[in-house]
Amino acid sequence: MTMNYRPLGNTGLKVSEVSFGTWAIGGSWGATDDQQSLRALEAAIDAGVNFFDTADVYGDGHSERLLAQATRGKTDRVHIATKFCRRGDIRDDETYSEAQVRAYCEDSLRNLGRETIDLYQVHCPPQSVLEDGRVFEVLDKLKAEGKIRAYGVSVESVEEGLICLRYPGVQALQVIFNLFRQKPLTELFPQAHAQGVGILVRLPLASGLLTGKFTADAAFAPDDHRSFNRNGESFNVGETFAGLPFERGVELADQLRWIADGRGTMARAAQRWILEAPEVSCIIPGFKNTAQLQENLLTLDTPGFSPAERERLQQFHAEQVAPHIRGPY
Repeated sequence: MTMNYRPLGNTGLKVSEVSFGTWAIGGSWGATDDQQSLRALEAAIDAGVNFFDTADVYGDGHSERLLAQATRGKTDRVHIATKFCRRGDIRDDETYSEAQVRAYCEDSLRNLGRETIDLYQVHCPPQSVLEDGRVFEVLDKLKAEGKIRAYGVSVESVEEGLICLRYPGVQALQVIFNLFRQKPLTELFPQAHAQGVGILVRLPLASGLLTGKFTADAAFAPDDHRSFNRNGESFNVGETFAGLPFERGVELADQLRWIADGRGTMARAAQRWILEAPEVSCIIPGFKNTAQLQENLLTLDTPGFSPAERERLQQFHAEQVAPHIRGPY
């Protein structure tokens, strides 16, 4: 298993094409075990993973602090992206003021034990904040001061992503993209690539649906977003099961079992499909333990898809999946 590295747009960073998100080890995915999390982070770094995505709200800074522990003494070769704005009221202009953004940035720097954040991302703000654009002026200042190396935006929809591309300082977009959400392929990815903007792919397995392991009667812990945000009760519905009603998602995943043929598992196949998009810088699946992490890393050795298979998957998405997705897409 050999790690491959891709440019993160024009940031100057090269990131492992299989990188990892740390929402699950921070909280909101059921019970966590810090020692398991730290062992998994160490295993990832040993395997050549050099990029992790986190946010100040993942366990109220807990995942940032875990990353600080795991990467101590390795800050020159392990890059970290974090996010801000959701500790405040995302609809309040004050949340995006220079004073408040500076405070968020300093808190994350302290949690991470770093002097510079490699990629600082606005964390799924309302579209109006992106259209206004003043938050990017603040980020330009932080970049000029060396507090951040580059900045980007975690978006919920293609439309939001296209708005971000109007601003030349935006160097990365974090998007939901998987076999159940293929819309970014058409317009957003080509335009981002043309502008030298990196693409981070979150929820590559649609909150686990694309592992093929769930049944319609599966239950999740009360503190797992797959329980408390199943229908968008707490944040955007697209963040949970790609915006699909859970039972429908299980049915659709069942129809995709064929992708595992010759590729080991559905999860590896689903993530290999994403990495075949040349515009993608990396996928950032979540994990809770070393076994889950190693399963995701096996994506690196997974065979790709033929043009006919890709066409079949595109048609499946258009006809069977897209009509059932809820929320901005």
